[in-house]
Amino acid sequence: MSNLRRLGRGIRISVPRDEDGFTGRECPACEKLFKIELGTGLKEAGLPCHCPYCGHAAGHDQFWTKDQVKYVKSVATRKITDAVRKDLKRLEFNHKPRGRFGIGLSLKVKPGRRPPIRHYVEPRLETEMVCDKCTLRYAVYGVFAFCPDCGQHNSLQILDRNLEIVRKMLEMASAQEDSLVAERFCENALEDCVSAFDGFGRELCRVHASKAQSPARAEKLSFQSLESANRMFRDLFDLDLAAVVEPEEWGAATMAFQKRHLVAHKLGVVDETYITKTGDTATAVGRKIVVDAGDVARLVSVIGKLAERMAVTLEAGAKESLTRDGKGTTLANGQPGAGRDG
Repeated sequence: MSNLRRLGRGIRISVPRDEDGFTGRECPACEKLFKIELGTGLKEAGLPCHCPYCGHAAGHDQFWTKDQVKYVKSVATRKITDAVRKDLKRLEFNHKPRGRFGIGLSLKVKPGRRPPIRHYVEPRLETEMVCDKCTLRYAVYGVFAFCPDCGQHNSLQILDRNLEIVRKMLEMASAQEDSLVAERFCENALEDCVSAFDGFGRELCRVHASKAQSPARAEKLSFQSLESANRMFRDLFDLDLAAVVEPEEWGAATMAFQKRHLVAHKLGVVDETYITKTGDTATAVGRKIVVDAGDVARLVSVIGKLAERMAVTLEAGAKESLTRDGKGTTLANGQPGAGRDG
């Protein structure tokens, strides 16, 4: 049985990557699929993998997908079957009968059907990311996720992506010769900016709800109204967002949020509520609010500052330290990486 013996005590089988270089993973806890690019991210040996959805951590040998397991089993079965057939083939013989009443003996291995290999195609996921902390390239369903290597949540990175798109929309607005088209670009950019911050804030609070005074309230916190969100965020996480930026920056941001409310719900027409909340003397009730590129650009800047401080505050824990650099609080993260083979 030399061919079977050559296989040794184990069979090494490479799991194929998809056309983009990703290798599939499936969480053993929530059974959701994600993908990583081997060779990127953390390089230490023996580090666990983290599910980007539920945060479950285990060794990489626990994250094989069901299709990968079927594929590996089918390849192993094919290799063992082929080896056994080759060994049996060497035992073939054909002893013809001798004499008038002789008995002939023969052994013949028929070709038969080889066991099929269970090939598969990795599904295309919706969001590809490169972790800005450990450089792991990974893909997930949805948008928000934990990095499978270092465990860092990508909410701030996703917000930065969306704010960059807002900046490009403002560039497009400035290039328009038609003032109405330029105005619409600015209004859309304003709405996208607020929506991006709302999505970021909601996800950040959901992930860190256990640190809040009331986890249930934290999971439902909305950021479409900056002032009301600040009141609740201050009560839940003991951080006053208005104190993070200069008073004039906060005033400009709250006014921009109110302008966005008019654009989204009043077709841009000024009402008494807007005047009362903003004290804007440059317009009047019944007039159409003016949203220019400067309004949105200032809001992008303020939101960037607020989001960074929010993320630092909520992600700070027992294994993290905060340092001052003279311009605000920055995070020196000492959290051990989540790991990935490569």
